[in-house]
Amino acid sequence: QVQLVESGGGSVQPGGSLTLSCAVSGSNTDTYCIAWFRQVPGKEREGVAATGPDGFTSYTDSIKGRFTLSRDNRQDIVDLQMNSLKPEDTALYTCAAGAPRGRWCLADHRQYDYWGQGTQVTVSS
Repeated sequence: QVQLVESGGGSVQPGGSLTLSCAVSGSNTDTYCIAWFRQVPGKEREGVAATGPDGFTSYTDSIKGRFTLSRDNRQDIVDLQMNSLKPEDTALYTCAAGAPRGRWCLADHRQYDYWGQGTQVTVSS
């Protein structure tokens, strides 16, 4: 069983920055894919970024160059550094864990079995 707890959400003005943290606990969590997703009420959940046990990291196009995913296997923390935030980044951000099902870990919700409760990010002037 894997548990995930997110933190770091909040309100920020456009152009600002936030760092979200996902604390992962359980057995063999360093072998899992870890990803961040976001969702706005009434819209489908969107994969934001994912990282695998080999350090490979993937990003969705809308956040490339602005968000950075980092993973500390020793502390079981996966951070999402978000810069140059835009109002359209406003969403509930959730991290998830799943065993690798292919060569790469992608932010595809079908690959993830364990989910956190989420942390709200609001970007507004």
